[in-house]
Amino acid sequence: MGEDAPPVSVVGRGQPLEARLRAAGLPPLPRSAWLEIDVTALAANVATIRSLLEPGVRLAAVVKADAYGHGLVPTVRALVGAGVECLCVATLDEALAVADVATGVPILALFQPPADGMCEAAARGIEVTLSAEGTIAELARLGLPPDRPLHVHLEIDSGLGRAGVTAERAAAVAEGLREIPGVRLVGVWTHLASAHDASASAEQASRFARAAEALEAAGARGVLRHICATGGVLGRTAPRYDMVRIGLALYGLLPEAFPVAPDARAAAARLRPAMSLRARPLRVADVQPGEGVGYGARWRADRPSRVATLPVGYGDGWAYASAGRTSALVRGRRVPLIGSVAMDAVAADVTDVPGVGLGDEFVLLGEQGGERITALDLARERATIPWEIITAMARRLPRVYDSDGHVLSVRTLSGEARGSGSGGT
Repeated sequence: MGEDAPPVSVVGRGQPLEARLRAAGLPPLPRSAWLEIDVTALAANVATIRSLLEPGVRLAAVVKADAYGHGLVPTVRALVGAGVECLCVATLDEALAVADVATGVPILALFQPPADGMCEAAARGIEVTLSAEGTIAELARLGLPPDRPLHVHLEIDSGLGRAGVTAERAAAVAEGLREIPGVRLVGVWTHLASAHDASASAEQASRFARAAEALEAAGARGVLRHICATGGVLGRTAPRYDMVRIGLALYGLLPEAFPVAPDARAAAARLRPAMSLRARPLRVADVQPGEGVGYGARWRADRPSRVATLPVGYGDGWAYASAGRTSALVRGRRVPLIGSVAMDAVAADVTDVPGVGLGDEFVLLGEQGGERITALDLARERATIPWEIITAMARRLPRVYDSDGHVLSVRTLSGEARGSGSGGT
């Protein structure tokens, strides 16, 4: 099939993206590479995690780093619609970015903001972490208004060794906060360093319990306690307390060889990845034996070949170091990605898949036909972790938010456009 051949049907999927965008009243994408975010999978993952929690335990969605690469505002909208009860971000600017979308849902910045940002956090109702005892004096100098106090979660360093106060100093810090009229202690938390290690996690949980007890004895009663993230919940290595902070599992992913507790295995198996990376080729051309492809001609054809150029490169988060080790799916078959990864392009050898043309949809992350490329597969090939694979997806890649084949919205560098049938999602 030549380059001018009409688009072919996409294996294992319904209508091509262009038709689905038209049906939603949305314009074409500005480029022929995109991330597709399955909103239905996000909602299903919320329900799956909820099934592992005791009644009354709040589910906080961790949406830092652009919602793990899925796109902050549209993903927050989907997760809040699915019933999460809190949103956790890393930074104050992330919290401000979702404050208008998540009306009525608490937003917690897990990394302590600079003192100058505490006034804005209080004014916008954003909850913040206090992770250094010396911050108390800075808070006192701010003169925060008592009628709209800053809500603070005290971080306990129970063994991660990164931030927080010790369990032994928790009560003293609580006393110091109580003396500041415009500050209210509403939570206490810690983070497991090795959630897969039951013994190490039990030791951290013990230190955290001592801190929580010390706070209560000092008069700080009714504060929200939280220690578990994805690993603690699925591994059952720490108490759920009043809230859990779930990141990776909400996006349908788990670390490699993570020891899931027996009573959580069925739930873990139901988690569905929400992100896929797709592209249509810019060119499909014949390459003669001995001819090179890409910078440095790191790949040369050893037979008459057919090569497709895909508009995805390291500028999109497709790592330069992955050259020669990754593959893509087209027409339900796996094809090698060849040559150097450029900033904006990578090549695929489609010689063994007859008929591939410009209308074909390639999958670099996700499923097509009976084949699948997962974030864990890419992590192994790049000697990294699934978190980095998905959070590395560049902002310039359009995000298409899809539910059961229907496009709800699209986020590009120009902003978000919502489809005619998106409703409140």
